[in-house]
Amino acid sequence: MSSQMSVHDEIKEQHQKTKDMTFKGKLSYFWYYYKIHTIAIILAAVFIISFVHQLVTNKEYGFYAAFINALSYDMNDEIPAAWAQEFLEYSGLDPDEYQVYMDTAVAISEDSGDPYAASNREKLVVMMQVGEIDAVFSDTETFEGYAQAEYFYDLASVFSPEELAPYKDYLYYTDRAAIQKDNNDILANEEAKQAAHALDIDHRDPSSMTDPVAVGICIPTEGNKLADAGYYNYLAENNTTFQGHPSQVVMGIPISNQEPRLALKFLEYLGVTSSAQ
Repeated sequence: MSSQMSVHDEIKEQHQKTKDMTFKGKLSYFWYYYKIHTIAIILAAVFIISFVHQLVTNKEYGFYAAFINALSYDMNDEIPAAWAQEFLEYSGLDPDEYQVYMDTAVAISEDSGDPYAASNREKLVVMMQVGEIDAVFSDTETFEGYAQAEYFYDLASVFSPEELAPYKDYLYYTDRAAIQKDNNDILANEEAKQAAHALDIDHRDPSSMTDPVAVGICIPTEGNKLADAGYYNYLAENNTTFQGHPSQVVMGIPISNQEPRLALKFLEYLGVTSSAQ
């Protein structure tokens, strides 16, 4: 009872102190004595509102494309966002339920000891394993590393000959007979990388392989949105080669992708067909 009286007396005392003050004076008095409490309440309210907003508005990815080692001299950040919005409409995905993301910030260095590159590799692998990534674009060397690790669909196993017909001139093959079951990560193994570089393999020519399997689609160097954006122009400008042939940009579909046809729809949106060159 005495505790309740003391609180009552304190409130009464505070009221007596402020009853003759102007509004500005009362505001200054309140802020002086209760600003910490007020700030805490405001921050808590902001956190709750933000959390509820994210909970209500957050949408599942309907399509996520990862562009590995995509470099552009213009570094136009508006391009990925524009592609995402345009493809959301083009794909027919419900914009009220899904969003599209174009990740052009994935960098994997040739230096296998680079901790940033190692972190990116691990992140990419985990995202592919759990089905977060629907399409992977990369240079030939990086792509072959993941192809040898069997991360990509055999395209013939998920698409009909008619569906693959527009890309028949640009299919990318890996040799299943060359896959090392005991050590798949040629991206991180320096000895394996050097051995892979020493080979002479045309990944557009299945006749040169023992057990060829089409696991990717090469992107023409002109006549499509990716080429026009210039993200991989450095490959040709630096005369980059891999296994005795010019390095290309290749798209693969992770085997965890539950809607692989969306990846072909994305190529269609980009303007990639056999008639592009």
